[in-house]
Amino acid sequence: MAERGKTKFIFVTGGVVSSLGKGLAAASLGALLEARGLKVSFLKMDPYINVDPGTMSPLQHGEVFVTDDGAETDLDLGHYERFVETRMSKRNNCTTGQIYDTVIQKERRGDYLGATVQVIPHITDEIKRRIRLAAEGCDILIVEIGGTVGDIESLPFLEAIREFRWDFGKENVVYAHVTLVPYIRTAAEVKTKPTQHSVKELTSLGIQPDILLCRCDQPLDKKVKAKIAHFCNVEEESVISAPDADPIYQVPLNYHEEGLDQRVCEKLNIWSGQPNLSKWKRIVKTAQNPKLTLNVAIVGKYVHTVDSYKSVHEAIAHGAIANEAKVVTDYVDSEELEKGGVPERLANADAIIVTGGFGERGTQGKINAIRYARENGVPILGICYGLHMMVIEAARDLLGLPKANSTEIDPNSPDPVIDIMASQKEVSQKGGTMRLGAWPCNIKQGSLAMSLYRKNNISERHRHRYEVNNDYRERLEQVGFVASGLSPDEHLVEIMELKGHPWFLGCQFHPELKSRPLDPHPLFRGLIKAAVSRRVAAQPKHPKVRELRSVS
Repeated sequence: MAERGKTKFIFVTGGVVSSLGKGLAAASLGALLEARGLKVSFLKMDPYINVDPGTMSPLQHGEVFVTDDGAETDLDLGHYERFVETRMSKRNNCTTGQIYDTVIQKERRGDYLGATVQVIPHITDEIKRRIRLAAEGCDILIVEIGGTVGDIESLPFLEAIREFRWDFGKENVVYAHVTLVPYIRTAAEVKTKPTQHSVKELTSLGIQPDILLCRCDQPLDKKVKAKIAHFCNVEEESVISAPDADPIYQVPLNYHEEGLDQRVCEKLNIWSGQPNLSKWKRIVKTAQNPKLTLNVAIVGKYVHTVDSYKSVHEAIAHGAIANEAKVVTDYVDSEELEKGGVPERLANADAIIVTGGFGERGTQGKINAIRYARENGVPILGICYGLHMMVIEAARDLLGLPKANSTEIDPNSPDPVIDIMASQKEVSQKGGTMRLGAWPCNIKQGSLAMSLYRKNNISERHRHRYEVNNDYRERLEQVGFVASGLSPDEHLVEIMELKGHPWFLGCQFHPELKSRPLDPHPLFRGLIKAAVSRRVAAQPKHPKVRELRSVS
């Protein structure tokens, strides 16, 4: 457990509206502090009663980010991992459901004998215990409170962090509040009243923010900052402009220019040198000065909520940066491709990604997209369920098995080329029971996968119940669809690729979860490189694009 004076704490809250980017703000601040030589970690506290987001629809919650140790967590942990070196784990995300479950189990064991179990102190004490646990081994713990100040669900978390300053001392705790300063076009004015009311709501709960991160269209001028400082009882230097940025990796640089990291260090009595931001500057410069522009189609069933594929989107950006290119992403509803018009819909795609998912809806559209890519030589990456659809398409169109399917879709298929894992057959509960977390994979020599990874053994993160049926592996390999990555016991297919195609690869794991702007994932770097080659071949007048092995 963290001891008083050993770890410093930064609590990030949000007000006015949701989706202001608290996670990105927290991650960017973490990047700045890490660049100063500090060891930074994070904790995301979600007020919902679900134990984790694993059973929630991506259309409601966005993607589920899986850690190496198998935790199904909030997508903000993806932001954290993309901005700092620290890898997240189960202890870096907790929910109201987990907190109450732990307290109720303690009550049933008799840990509270003689006491009336209440929100204060028992629930708040458990929240504080989780914070201390997450702080082990780091200099700075940044704690993001999910939801918006004023929500009933988040009140116990806000009370716990209010108490934290008394427990650990003012010199060890900073409160940063992310708020909205909208520009009203009809009045041609920036309005500070939403921020004033949000801070008023927070102070009514006993928390006076030390720093305000003001989301806005354009940087705030000195006059507006002075007004916010006056009415919100904060120092003017602690009113930080947080304008929109493209790419998002510009955000740490913007915050540094505003003096955010310096203010935090002053308030926490941290002595450190100026941050080394050269790598972030190089990333931004490369992203803002591409040699050419590509189109990548993302085919999925949750495309109407872009956060459903947040890590995929960012991994594409990383691959683009590594190839000095800009990618325009086209989110394609797989159900739309079931109605026909596939060539027209995908005609402009320099590469295609078929995403993960569950259930029958939209699967034929994914298969149609895969067939189009195979027949037209378009680079394509299939992720998890995308691999399954690749296998089904190959079985139907190359092996001549028209009823080939996954038992997830058709339990009575005569050719179940995708089947449930043996270890999953007796599982009845849905939450937290899939094959989760990092698992090893051995890559075959001479394969496309080997040329991308350049090593024999890898570890990737998984989230699935179904697998390629080994009874069909040999037949698939006879038509050129080979298993180039296998589990160490060779029982589970991890990677498959199609011989004779420019770039056709499917993987059982989720490579996007391990991609970083400073270290793009090999599969995304390779896919974008193949897309560049396709575009340059079609338009030979483009300047030659030099692939960057790494921007670190």
